Amino acid sequence: MSAPQKRRRESRFPGSLFALYFVTLLLMSGIHMGLVTLINENHWPTAVQILIPVFYWGLVAGALTLFTRYKIVKTYDQPMKELAKAAKKVAHGDFSVYIPPLHTTNRHDYLDQMFLDFNKMVAELGSIETMRTDFIANVSHEIKTPLAAIQNYTQLLRRPGLTKEEQENYISAILSSTRRLSSLVTNILKLNKLESQQIVPHDEPYDLCAQLSECAMSFESVWEEKGIEFEADIEDRATIYGDASLLELVWNNLLSNAFKFTEPGGTVTLYQTSDETHVTVSVSDTGCGISKEAQRHIFDKFYQGDTSHATEGNGLGLALALRVLQLMNATIQVDSLEGQGTTFTVKIPTDQTNEGKQMT
Repeated sequence: MSAPQKRRRESRFPGSLFALYFVTLLLMSGIHMGLVTLINENHWPTAVQILIPVFYWGLVAGALTLFTRYKIVKTYDQPMKELAKAAKKVAHGDFSVYIPPLHTTNRHDYLDQMFLDFNKMVAELGSIETMRTDFIANVSHEIKTPLAAIQNYTQLLRRPGLTKEEQENYISAILSSTRRLSSLVTNILKLNKLESQQIVPHDEPYDLCAQLSECAMSFESVWEEKGIEFEADIEDRATIYGDASLLELVWNNLLSNAFKFTEPGGTVTLYQTSDETHVTVSVSDTGCGISKEAQRHIFDKFYQGDTSHATEGNGLGLALALRVLQLMNATIQVDSLEGQGTTFTVKIPTDQTNEGKQMT
């Protein structure tokens, strides 16, 4: 910011205003001297000699007072009252408040900047309030669903004359709902800790390829049960600088989604490569794909694009994965075509480019 702009921002009562007062008072003093000379030359009565200067300076004082009050009200008092009214509305929960700046962009002063900052603050508060409301609504819905299932199946278990098979089915359904509820609460707590930075990544060099192999093998029973062909193309070793336990959440989530949305007979591919600056990992499937609209919300909390698989998750996995990768200065992108499949690609800086990184 230039020096003139800085001065303009620091004061709403410029020096030119005080120069105007000074020049005006000088002129008024000159007129006073002229009146006194005129009175003396014409030998006007004493009472007139007293009344005329008093009346004159009374007019001058009144005019300057009104002008000063006008400038204070227009320049400072009125804008501050507008700010006070807006702040009161925000205090009562109205986040639609907007205060227009007093000047054009090239003439902004500190009050204009204050209004802009206030508008930005209100917009962010409104966004946070919306997210909070949506979060509470989503959490309530997600918790209510398994609780309702537990309640219903528990009531069914109390019915007399149930067969052993029916009892086993109801108990299995209750256990499934409790596992889903437990997973939901665990993921909410993890996401909350990640976003509030209560979980700080413990970065250290480790072999990513070994971790990818272990995560993939943990899903062996899944791909064998569904008859899915699993292909892996990874290097023998790729060392990165990161938190192995947190990145494990990412790979497990991406692989779990790939197997979940791939129909029997389909293919899931794990591909990894590296260069001097990044290690790239991609997980592809031949599943149902993701629509363009769903891709815009795929990393939102509780968002589930394919509701047919809603009972298999809670819509927090990708939100967790994104936050973990953000903490490690990594990126993730999705490429998908409906009916053809989906590919998630993760790029992680290697240890050379990761030194001195800052958490977002």
